Amino acid sequence: MVEVVVYGAWASPLSKRVEIALKLKGVKYDVIEEDMSNPSLWLQNYSPILKTVPVLIHEGDPVVAPNVILEYIDETWKGNPIFPQNPKDRAKARFWIKFIDEKCVPAVMLACWGRQMVQQMATQEAYNCLKALEDELRGKKFFGGNNVGIVDIAAIFIALWLGVIEEINGVKLLMHEQFPLLSRWVNDILSCSIIQETLPPRDQLISYLRTHNPNSFPQGT
Repeated sequence: MVEVVVYGAWASPLSKRVEIALKLKGVKYDVIEEDMSNPSLWLQNYSPILKTVPVLIHEGDPVVAPNVILEYIDETWKGNPIFPQNPKDRAKARFWIKFIDEKCVPAVMLACWGRQMVQQMATQEAYNCLKALEDELRGKKFFGGNNVGIVDIAAIFIALWLGVIEEINGVKLLMHEQFPLLSRWVNDILSCSIIQETLPPRDQLISYLRTHNPNSFPQGT
């Protein structure tokens, strides 16, 4: 019997964060796919306040909110830590997760899908956010150093979803000439076997997002 279940949505980067973390820990789990336009009674029961994915069920008990789930996973299954062990480094990692969720992703979404009057300002903000991530990668293969860590997991939106959104909308934010380290990181993270087997196929995601507003997916917390 599998004691870990993830209520998720295949096209949600937040759901995929949880799955990637579980796989890096070597934890077996089942996934129950939710239709977020019509959440199941089970999901509403397990997450009565947020009523959204992801939700982690461990030994029958729910854990909600994506970044809370990630910390729970790291604290429950001790092998292969995804958060830094040093308290100062853990605090720094939490900062970058918050930055990605509250600054970077919203700026990217507005730059690509916002109304014309806000796109120019949002594009500059998105550039500034990507530049901050570029600088953080200096001297490192991954945000976590030589291995995939929690900030890499949080930034998975940049690795796949950003490129898909750029293709759909005919814009280009993550240009190799301006962001060589971040562009290299995208190639490295998407080449990881665990990442490849967890993320949705790019062409399938493109087809889905052409007809679904990605803003319907929650960002962070």
